[in-house]
Amino acid sequence: MSDRLREWIGGDEVHLIDGAMGTVLYESGVFVNQCYDELNLSEPDLVLGVHADYVRAGAQLIETNTFGANPVKLEPFGLEPSAHEINVTAARLARQAAGERAEVLGAIGPLGIRIEPWGPTSVDEAAGLFGRQVAALAEGGVDGFMLETFSDLDELLQAVRAVRTVAGAAPVFAQMTFGDAGHTEYGATIEAAAAALEQAGADVIGLNCSVGPSSMLFGVERMAAATSRPVSALPNAGLPRDIGDRKMYLASPEYMARYARRMAAAGARFVGGCCGTSPEHTRLTATLLGTRGPGPARVSVSSPSDEGGQAAAEPPPLADRSALGRRLARGEFVRAVELTPPHGWDPGELLAGAGRLRDAGVHTVHIVDGPAHRSRIASLPAAIVIERELGMETVPHYGCRDRNMLGMLSDLLGAAAAGLRNVFLITGDPPRGGPYDTGGVYDIDSIGLTNVVRQLNLGLDPGGSSIGAPTPFVKGVAVNPGAVDPEEEIRRFAWKAEAGADFAVTQPIFDAERFLAFAREIEDFGVPLLVGLWPPLSLENAEFLAHEVPGVDVPPEVLDRMARAQERGTEAAAREGVTVARDVLEAVRRHVAGALVSTPGHEVDRAAAVLADQAEGRPAKGRLTEERVENHAGYRIDQG
Repeated sequence: MSDRLREWIGGDEVHLIDGAMGTVLYESGVFVNQCYDELNLSEPDLVLGVHADYVRAGAQLIETNTFGANPVKLEPFGLEPSAHEINVTAARLARQAAGERAEVLGAIGPLGIRIEPWGPTSVDEAAGLFGRQVAALAEGGVDGFMLETFSDLDELLQAVRAVRTVAGAAPVFAQMTFGDAGHTEYGATIEAAAAALEQAGADVIGLNCSVGPSSMLFGVERMAAATSRPVSALPNAGLPRDIGDRKMYLASPEYMARYARRMAAAGARFVGGCCGTSPEHTRLTATLLGTRGPGPARVSVSSPSDEGGQAAAEPPPLADRSALGRRLARGEFVRAVELTPPHGWDPGELLAGAGRLRDAGVHTVHIVDGPAHRSRIASLPAAIVIERELGMETVPHYGCRDRNMLGMLSDLLGAAAAGLRNVFLITGDPPRGGPYDTGGVYDIDSIGLTNVVRQLNLGLDPGGSSIGAPTPFVKGVAVNPGAVDPEEEIRRFAWKAEAGADFAVTQPIFDAERFLAFAREIEDFGVPLLVGLWPPLSLENAEFLAHEVPGVDVPPEVLDRMARAQERGTEAAAREGVTVARDVLEAVRRHVAGALVSTPGHEVDRAAAVLADQAEGRPAKGRLTEERVENHAGYRIDQG
């Protein structure tokens, strides 16, 4: 076993583990119904080449191609008799590729069966099955063991036991897979797993698979606080997307590298990637972390000022970036209305609506991004047209669904060059089968995009290279007080606040009391909050929001008001909808920095009526945080 690996485990530096062997083999043309572990025997040059690619990319630890090479998982392929040979050969291939540049970890995954008390296999039998694989990997010359992707803590403890029984004091990395909520499918929490694995003698305790880097960062923070052992983190490259007949992991190398750096800052000492990650992910992560050639890395977690050797510039003060930024900085109440871009290329209707809103005293119009799965003007050019023709400030909504990171960077730099100063950053609604939908891209999500714009405002691109003068964007994000899981919503919002969100907008609010309780929970984040308002056009419209739009809470008394008004006619119901929205605004007015009114039915005059008579200078007392709300605008557009 390697003394160098022991030194790394006992040191303070961050070290880089490789990515997904299976992903690269699949992309090389290996069918999913093949046994990937058997390729160590039938295609050794292919496996050796993947290892070598990861070492050249900067991985300091590589894992053997043996995740499923235990007797139980090999048996359906008729390969149980070859289990020893497969593992020994795999270890020798990885050892050959690593040379003196990297350490080799023997990869061991779950048995694929339930053990007691959930199944008929005893813990002693499980430990014995793991022990057979441990012995073969040790014979092949591994430096330590990577026990990964376990969801059953009891099973993982038997794997640790097997290593200690068969391989003595060999270094053991023990990793579990947790869901977004921070517990396994069996219910074990991160804290419980950390305590049990530390007591069992694991040298490194960590997380891998199941979630992307955004959720794993939260897990790293909890794990680092729960154990004195070094922490490892190997997230998937986002969540898999069905594209054709394939499942694809779409998080870009740049995004994964940025989150590896954040996980290191949060306490992870060993970082890498799981499903969907490739040598290119590893290469960019090594660059951003600062790996310096073969041998032990000297990795430091730097601030944006020293990323890529470029100095970060100071962004302009909020009050100097835009009129919206000035109102937010001064505590002036912001009056905003949401508009939908037109179907087709003629902006006349959009300009007419924006002009009426300007004349009614509305400060800014929000332009929705890609609504209703139809051919509409995109939000950025629509905003440019309004500002050019009317001189009215806009806030274009900009989503991640249809664009990769490079495309988003190009769009945002172009928007800044065209004079746009405000952006509202969303993940975007999932595709719903419209005539042009071919599947979402989701290269990054709204949290990642907020970090991207923060970097641009520092004069740096996501890789830390200078872009010259900083962009002057005022960054808005979404938050949902009606979220089914408020704690998760607040946690996501905290990351947006950390990324530098300048303001947040809620989903439409109908229950002022519930909203105020939520606002108190997030006020310490210091992000000004604009309350979202929706004046229902009819009882049907209100019922749709109440029963078919997740995260929107329409109390029964509001439905009763709309029903009584509907009995007096369509126009009476629409007027009552305006009154409903105004009543909510009056109840929350002192606790928000402004309001954003939607325009169901494109009724801009009704939206303006909601904001009539709102005082300019009354300061907002409340502060808001936002959360990762991916569908802020989509439903309103589709139903608008």
